[in-house]
Order: sequence, then C-alpha cells, then structure tokens
Amino acid sequence: MVHNLEFDTALRKYSPWFYAAALYNFIWGSVTTLFPTLFFKLIDAPQPSYLALWQVVGMFVLVYAPAYWWAARRPGYHRHLIVIGLLGKILGPIGFVWSASQGLLPVAFGWTIVTNDLIWWPAFGLYIRDTARLYGGLKPLLWGD
Repeated sequence: MVHNLEFDTALRKYSPWFYAAALYNFIWGSVTTLFPTLFFKLIDAPQPSYLALWQVVGMFVLVYAPAYWWAARRPGYHRHLIVIGLLGKILGPIGFVWSASQGLLPVAFGWTIVTNDLIWWPAFGLYIRDTARLYGGLKPLLWGD
C-alpha cells in the first residue's frame, strides 16, 4: 500500500479544485445564510415561507468549506471528505428533479444545482477514481482500509 504522503503527491492536481470548492462554499453558504431572500429575488421567484430552512441549507453548504480546504491542503489524507461531498452533489440534483417534477420548486431553482453540484462532478469524480486506484479499488477506498 502506498503511504498518504505519496498519495498527496499523486493527488495534488486536485488541490486547486478543492480550494475553489472551499471558497465557493464559504461565499455561497454565507450569503444564503445572511441574505436568504437574495437568490429568490435573482430568479424572480416568490419568497417562500420556509426561509429559515433555506438558511439551514446555506449553513450546510458553509460547513463543507473547511472540509474542502483540508482536502485541498492534504488530498491524500482526506478522501472521505470528498466522498461525502460527491454524495451530496449527486443527491442534490436527484432531490431537485423530484421536487421540480412535483411542482414544489420552480425550474429556475435549478441554477443552484448547476453551481453547487454539477460543475464539481468532473473534478470530484476523477479524484475518487484516482484515489480508488491508489487504494486498490473502490471498496478499500470507501471501507477506509
């Protein structure tokens, strides 16, 4: 098995993506938490009655910022943070499609899915692929061996 220091070297090419994700999540989460009506004004959607819940979404996004920062600094050591992040970036669009198809969210709300989730899929997915190769497969990577 390769040591984490060697993983860091092999996975360093993903650091700029994770730094960008950390900055994005910090900004988006902070703005959404502090100014919960802003996005709805930008997409010209009615202000929902669940603004406090929207602020909680902002806080969840904000919490990922330090995780992505840590992963950027030491990509060979924090693989599970990126696995969790990618899982959220897959489940978010699924939840949006379901909610939009039920008429619970306006289609314009999908812009959050593009910027919060879809644009990150290539880098996060390739990181998981490369990390799984270093760990000897997806199962050892996810199992934590």
